[in-house]
Amino acid sequence: MKIGFLGPKGTFTEMAARGLFEKGEFLPFRTIPSCMDAVANEEVTVAVVPIENAIEGSVNMTLDYLIHKQRLPIIGGITVPIEQHLLVHPNKKSERIEKVVSHPHAIAQCHEFLQKYYPKAEWEYMNSTGAAAEYVKNNPDLSIAAIANEIAAKEYELALAHTNIHDFENNGTSFVVLSKATSPVEFKGTNFIEEKTTLMVTLPSDYSGALHQVLSAFAWRKLNLKKIESRPTKTGLGNYFFIIDVEGAMDEVLIPGVVSEIEALGCGVEILGSYPCYMLSRKKANV
Repeated sequence: MKIGFLGPKGTFTEMAARGLFEKGEFLPFRTIPSCMDAVANEEVTVAVVPIENAIEGSVNMTLDYLIHKQRLPIIGGITVPIEQHLLVHPNKKSERIEKVVSHPHAIAQCHEFLQKYYPKAEWEYMNSTGAAAEYVKNNPDLSIAAIANEIAAKEYELALAHTNIHDFENNGTSFVVLSKATSPVEFKGTNFIEEKTTLMVTLPSDYSGALHQVLSAFAWRKLNLKKIESRPTKTGLGNYFFIIDVEGAMDEVLIPGVVSEIEALGCGVEILGSYPCYMLSRKKANV
């Protein structure tokens, strides 16, 4: 099996992929869209991409590309504890850092640290934390540092200038597994959390109170909503669709009943996936 992930090597996404799959060929991709395109074009069997961070919220690139470009089934999920470190080239001293590079979410997660210790340093965004670490390795003459994990430090032979620099202790990122495979995909994740079903709902533009009635369809059936989020439909100002995560697997009665009731209101409904979710232990995340 070929497993695509947001690369290069040493990213949290690779950590998530290896936490779910014991065997297979792990293939890094430069961007989230290219990773998802690889699944659509059947270059890989599955793709692992970030979907939400505990501090910075949803990864809009993943959501928007999934909805508007590559409508791929979600077949699994995993949450990875995040520990961010400041990495420098072994030949550089951390006090001389003039620029910090990393993924936008990683930089945002370490905002207080950067303001306190490197208030004059520039920020430069990269496609991933792994790409930032690779950039530091390949540019030893520059006074730069990367925000990335300990695995990236080992992969690119960088020094840990500061450890655990994220602003909040309980930091974690959730990833989803996307696949067109018709046969079941096996996960090795041992720390099972829950089953989850994700739906996309589009409201009619001329129906007052439609969102309230949509939520009521879940409430009276006692279905617990884990998350509800709006994203623009990209058809004009004020037009949104809603991503709803429901606790529990797809069944034969309750969730189909919700779908029928919502459709009767004139709303569009699509099930994006019903899948198991796992948690990677902090110990395994730092191996």
